[in-house]
Amino acid sequence: MKKSATSLTAFIVSKNESDQTLQSYLAKKLSLSNRGAKNLLDKRQVWINRRNVWMAHHLLHTGDTVEIPNDTLAQSESGKTEPAKLHILVEDADYLVVDKPSGFLSTGKWSVEERLREQTGIATLQAVHRLDKDTTGCLLFAKNAAARDAAVEVFKTHLVKKIYQAIVWGKFDRSASTVTPDIDGERAISHISRERVAKDASFLKIRIETGRTHQVRRHLAMIRFPLLGDRQYGFKKVQDPRLQTVPRVMLHASELEMPHPLQMKTILKAHSPLPADFRRCLKLFDMGK
Repeated sequence: MKKSATSLTAFIVSKNESDQTLQSYLAKKLSLSNRGAKNLLDKRQVWINRRNVWMAHHLLHTGDTVEIPNDTLAQSESGKTEPAKLHILVEDADYLVVDKPSGFLSTGKWSVEERLREQTGIATLQAVHRLDKDTTGCLLFAKNAAARDAAVEVFKTHLVKKIYQAIVWGKFDRSASTVTPDIDGERAISHISRERVAKDASFLKIRIETGRTHQVRRHLAMIRFPLLGDRQYGFKKVQDPRLQTVPRVMLHASELEMPHPLQMKTILKAHSPLPADFRRCLKLFDMGK
């Protein structure tokens, strides 16, 4: 085992270790349970010969190089994968906007919605919209069914302003651009502006007019500026080892603004600052201090 300057821990598969499944190998090598090893794979943070692999039954061969980001290893060893308390950005009698952390679904079991109900004691709390599991930032919740129904109607009018910040691979050579290819046969519009640019990556701001599934991720991949850390629409195999250390999809919902669904002439507005892992990624690609 060796730790490199690129914040990766590397293992070389020996002859005696070959023909094991990846899950079994990780469990033994890292002293994890099979469930713990599977959780590590589900995060898509394991690389074999610089190819991202997440299949538990993938067979290893002598000489394979297995690499895992040090931050991911430290998290697995400590067992600390969730914040002690969710940060509420804005709250009134009917709604609240939470600063969603990465690694959690918006709704369902073990979700932000479930945790927020426990934290606030509001059993009727419901998410008005959703963010991907790895996406951080502004997520709106209604405190009762009537408030949620009213908010959903506002979302249908496209009067909701949603701003994302993203780090992508490649030098974005335009100050602004609008991307319009349909997604799943439905109209989709994303307005992109450049915040910073470096040799190999760019820091972008995206305002979406529509809310299609994985819209930002898919539109950026379509124009060949995939999000860093996106194992689904981005790189499956990399040459630059920095890409292996990116902990998640580098997408952050930084702003949410809309007419208040239940208060006339009032604006509901929230802002989420860039999380620590996003700032570290900007620095890694020479776009941060």
